[in-house]
Amino acid sequence: MDIKAVIFDMDGVIIDSEPLYRKIQDSVFAGLGFSVQDAEYDTFIGLGLKIMWEKLIASRQLIQSNDTLIELNNRQIYEFFRNEEYLEPMPGFVAFMDYCMMKNLKIAVASSTAKRVIEIILKKIGVLDKFPIIVSGEEVKTGKPAPDIFLEAAGRMKLSPVNCLVIEDSENGVKAAKSAQMFCVGLQNPHSGNQDLSTADMIVKKFDEIKLGHLL
Repeated sequence: MDIKAVIFDMDGVIIDSEPLYRKIQDSVFAGLGFSVQDAEYDTFIGLGLKIMWEKLIASRQLIQSNDTLIELNNRQIYEFFRNEEYLEPMPGFVAFMDYCMMKNLKIAVASSTAKRVIEIILKKIGVLDKFPIIVSGEEVKTGKPAPDIFLEAAGRMKLSPVNCLVIEDSENGVKAAKSAQMFCVGLQNPHSGNQDLSTADMIVKKFDEIKLGHLL
């Protein structure tokens, strides 16, 4: 292996935000007159709002457009995190990020979340200035599990996909990373629901289990 960059998903990897998103989404769903059970919600994790709302428009016969629902949803997500006073990174993330930088690896964030939400979360946990490359789901044509977002990140870093390692906590994210021909670490986060990470190249429960030595 010749890994030259590490690409981090954000939700469930950099920050344990899935329980917070569930709270936000339940509020959005209730406002539209329906609810989503755990098994269905787990399939949305890592997808991005566009595909999630396409599925919900079809299954719930919603009359609003996809764009309208995405804007409504993004507004509520942004306001929640803008007003959230206490956010902290996942245990071990900062030490692992610092290790990557010490090894002269490029680092990037590639998340289905809206760009302004990514930036406010990274700012609140004190790492925004560490990431010159941030790719959001808004900036690519097709969201996860398509590989677009990871290929865009690699392109911005001027690297071949085979030189990139991705850290993901969702089945959709792992599929996207592998479709991009990247080495993928599946991070098991119990708050991310029932995610099948079996196609990842390595599965870990915490950051300090990721051994980069033989991959560099």
